[in-house]
Amino acid sequence: MANRRLTEQQRRRIEGSAEQRANAITNDGATDDSGLGIVVARFSKSALIMLNDGSQVDCHLRPNLPMIVAGDQISWQSEGSDRVVTARLERHSELNRPNARGQLKPVAANVDLIAIVFAPFPEPFPNLIDRYLVAAYHASIEPLLVLNKADLLTTNDDTSELLKRYQSLGYRVLKTDPSETSTTELMEAIGQTTTVFVGQSGVGKSSIIQRLIPDRQLRVGELSEGVQKGRHTTTTTEVFSRSNGGLVIDSPGIREFGLDHVAVESVAPAFKEFRPFLGHCRFRDCSHQHETDCAILEAIDSGHISADRYQSYLLIIGQAQDLWHG
Repeated sequence: MANRRLTEQQRRRIEGSAEQRANAITNDGATDDSGLGIVVARFSKSALIMLNDGSQVDCHLRPNLPMIVAGDQISWQSEGSDRVVTARLERHSELNRPNARGQLKPVAANVDLIAIVFAPFPEPFPNLIDRYLVAAYHASIEPLLVLNKADLLTTNDDTSELLKRYQSLGYRVLKTDPSETSTTELMEAIGQTTTVFVGQSGVGKSSIIQRLIPDRQLRVGELSEGVQKGRHTTTTTEVFSRSNGGLVIDSPGIREFGLDHVAVESVAPAFKEFRPFLGHCRFRDCSHQHETDCAILEAIDSGHISADRYQSYLLIIGQAQDLWHG
């Protein structure tokens, strides 16, 4: 028999009932047969859930739930011998990226800090870093730039200069390496937050998490010696609990980061050094590309905005214009 399609009224009723169940459990507290949890990893029709006592259990996903991703807070209940996710609680933030079809999908929820990891090898792409920063700004998630494999900096001084450039703009930055002292500094930097580690493949995101949570066995990838390009080693976004508090999220390595949800005119405010000059252009709808008396262009001429960051901005809005007007 073919699956029956739900009417919009039926779907709203189901979603409303799920919200009521979530509110009831939030107010009444957990029992042996129901409670709250955090999604550790999402699979096709099930999810690995971390319960309040720290234990992890497999739960089936009830049909017609909203999209469930790692980091989501959920309510669950027992149904026979199984546990079932019955509702997703409201998110305070989410991180999105495009799927294989170019559609924007959430990959992590309730994130407090986005750690943007790069390294001397594979060669970092400043425009990719800027895309993460734009995404973090629009998701209202604090960014932290993490230069991993700092012990290799002597082989690529440009990477150290790249870190200094972002630090001079007012972003929080951190150098890290496999040493115990460096790991302690990283733990202090992320504190009790729920942190998602992002960056291109091969920069060592999983290795960092393994240092933070040494009792978890993560697959740590090798670099292809021929092209110095990272192999993908993590295929499912997953949440890990730290022994001294806080959560970390390991996301699949990606080499491109889509900003399909960000309108062209909303990109400039995400560039920190642009903000003092926004609103001071001659034209209210200034595109900051060719207009007369553009405050951004004047700031570039005066050295207050670097030409490299401006070119990165142009790349981002160029692709955004193709999406919004193409």
